Amino acid sequence: MIESYSFGKIVIDGQAYTSDLIVFPNKIQSSWWRVTGHKLCLQDLESVIKEEPEALVVGTGFTGLMKVEEEVRTYAQEKGITLVIEKTEKATQSFNTLAPVKKTVGAFHLTC
Repeated sequence: MIESYSFGKIVIDGQAYTSDLIVFPNKIQSSWWRVTGHKLCLQDLESVIKEEPEALVVGTGFTGLMKVEEEVRTYAQEKGITLVIEKTEKATQSFNTLAPVKKTVGAFHLTC
């Protein structure tokens, strides 16, 4: 579970991370980079797609600067994936709510 989030820092199970990351049910992909910095495209989510989640929670940053491309929304809809897109603070709360009831992956931008 995600214990806390503040600008540039997230704490998960007692471990602090200071780079964007993807949280899977059984692992964490730290130092996650996107093809285009503040845009999230389908290519950025290759490892997520392989996981076949029931829910994907996207944290768009402290102020919500990261934008989610339409192709991500369309893919999620076609695959029946619950897609939650929120500023990272709210997204961490949504992740903690969804993770116990659905196979959930969280992709979190920690700054901006």
